[in-house]
This record gives sequence, structure tokens and C-alpha cells, in this order.
Amino acid sequence: MTGDFDVVRHPRARRTKLSFDPLTGRARLTLPPRASLDRALLWARAQAAWVERQRAAVPAARPFVPGAILPVDGAMLTIDWREGMPRMPARADDRLVLGGPVETVARRVEAWLKRQALAVLIADTAHYAARAGVTVSTVAIGDPRGRWGSCAHDGAIRYSWRLILAPPEVRRATAAHEVAHRVHMNHSRAFHDLAARLYGADPTLQRQWLRAQGASLHWFGRSPS
Repeated sequence: MTGDFDVVRHPRARRTKLSFDPLTGRARLTLPPRASLDRALLWARAQAAWVERQRAAVPAARPFVPGAILPVDGAMLTIDWREGMPRMPARADDRLVLGGPVETVARRVEAWLKRQALAVLIADTAHYAARAGVTVSTVAIGDPRGRWGSCAHDGAIRYSWRLILAPPEVRRATAAHEVAHRVHMNHSRAFHDLAARLYGADPTLQRQWLRAQGASLHWFGRSPS
């Protein structure tokens, strides 16, 4: 790390490259193994206007605090903390009500979101697996940076729990995509045709939504820097 840039020397890099990670809000300078660091930094700093434009487009942090509004499975829920209420979050119409120590609200809201995500993704996966006539050994959730779902050769499917914050059709299209990998462990034309048949529509718009808006989901639960 050098100043405003994360500097990485990559053994297969053929040229100096400047990129920006909307998940961290930092620029990355990638260099070939023998490139001059001083020259690369001089060039990168000349791109300051571009970096600032990228930084200005970084989604705002959305911490899980009382009064925050969260998109959950297509609904907008307000975190409603009340002293004397049960510690376990519970949905009441358009509110997520909980009590307990206010300093642990964020941790308990995130745990609740993860439980909701696992439940709906298990149901989504079972629905599309039945349509495809395949089995899925396990469904689990995590918080990966680079992907929204993955399917292993043993039939285990894993998703990002943050899909619960995406529109339901985006989440379902992701589930159909991963179930289709139980038939085609590639991204061939046959795979994409099957994913669309399972989902019941062309999922292009849903994939575009994730590409355009997916980074914003990673800023939920984060405090402003």
C-alpha cells in the first residue's frame, strides 16, 4: 500500500494498470514484476481526477442502526429499536423491532438478515432443483467479495447472504443460475438456455442489476469511514 493506492506486483502483468474497487473505495495500481514503482506512481497520481470520480460514485455506507431502512426481500424495513423489547429482532409490518443493548443492534440485525437469506435461498434452490430434476446436497451462505453464488461438483451451492438485500427477482435468477450448474458446470450456450428456462424468463436484466448495483449491497452494515 502506498498512499492512496494499493500497489500489487503481478507476475503475469504486462503493463501498469490502475483500477478501482467499489467494495473498498480504494484504487489499485498493478505493476509488472520489473516495472519502476516511482514511474508507476507518478503516472497513477496524474490520474487523480479519474480516481476522484470513481470515489465519488462509491455507495454510501449503510450501518445497521436504529432508524435505518433496509431493503429485505422486496420490502423496506425500518430498524425499530425500543428499550424493553425482546433482544431477538422480529418483523412487524414494515418494521424490524428489537430491544436489548443498543451497542449490539448491528450484530443482531445482521444475524437476522442471514437467517432470512438462508431460508429464502433454500426455498429458491429447492424450487429450481425440482424444475431441473437435479439434487442439491447442501445450501449455505457466506459473504464473498467476488461472486454471488457458487456450485461445487458435489452438489453443494453457496450464496452471498447479501442477496436478501437485492430485489427478489435478482435473488431468484441467481438461484436458477447456480442450479443450472448442476447440469452444466460451465457457461456454455446450453447452460444459459437452461438457466433462463428454470428462471422462466431471460435473466439479463437481473444480471445487469447485480453488475450495476451489487457493490452497494456490500456497504450495508458498514459504518462511515
